[in-house]
This record gives sequence, C-alpha cells and structure tokens, in this order.
Amino acid sequence: MNLGENLFQARKKKGLSQEAVAEKLGVSRQTISKWETDETLPDIRQAKKLAVLYGLTLDELIEFDADVQEIQEVINKTTEETVNKVDWTKVWAEKYPILARYQDEVDVAGYEEQLEKLLANVEREYGYNSLDAFLVLKDILGQLWNKQANK
Repeated sequence: MNLGENLFQARKKKGLSQEAVAEKLGVSRQTISKWETDETLPDIRQAKKLAVLYGLTLDELIEFDADVQEIQEVINKTTEETVNKVDWTKVWAEKYPILARYQDEVDVAGYEEQLEKLLANVEREYGYNSLDAFLVLKDILGQLWNKQANK
C-alpha cells in the first residue's frame, strides 16, 4: 500500500470522517483528501499528529496494513479460555495440509524426546516456566525459518 491508502485505511478503521480529522489537525477537508489520494504529503508534524489520532506509531502509520491490524486486535482480545478451545493443528492444517498428516509420517516420539530436553534446558538455564520456554523455542524456530526462506 502507499501512504495515501494507509492514511485512508487508518482513518476508516478509527471511524472518522475527513472533516473530523481536518478539524482535529486544523487543516481543510481537501487537505486530508489530497493526502489520502497521494496528491500531496503531510509534513512530519502533521504525520505525527495523524499517527497519534489514529492510535499508531509513525512507523505503523507509514506501513499501515488494515488486515494485520485486525488480526492483532483479534489476538489481543482472545481470552485464554477461547484459545484453549481451538484445535490449532486443525485450523492451521487448512492452510498447511502437512500438519494434518505428518503424525503418520514422522517419528514424533523421537522428536518429542529431543524437544523435551531442549525445553528443560531453556527452563533450567534461564529460569523460564514451561510456557515461556516453549514460546522461546517456537520463536527461535520461526527466526531460523525466516533466515532459510530469505537465502
């Protein structure tokens, strides 16, 4: 997305009209329109005011992605009770079918044993509880994946 589209999406997400934004920033509605159509750009002070108005950092405003923002909000609002009701393997298997079948192909028990040792090491070495140690290892795997994917 371009900056104008980001500004438009962020404003819509907040439920504000161009008039309302213009009034809060002390500019005309036409100025807001020009920013949102990339005809002109807000200066850095105006951009910062927009970010504050929309509840975003300046970086988030520049790279605003309504879909990502919505996903983050859903995650933040999801209770632990709801999280525990979801069969995450089944949900992710819809996107990644390997998750539905790997149990029949992979020596899961062998890998579980190795992973349990890694978890125990992280818990012991850093004093993390089981969940935190699991999340750390998950994140390390994610970083490793990103490195390999970007080669």
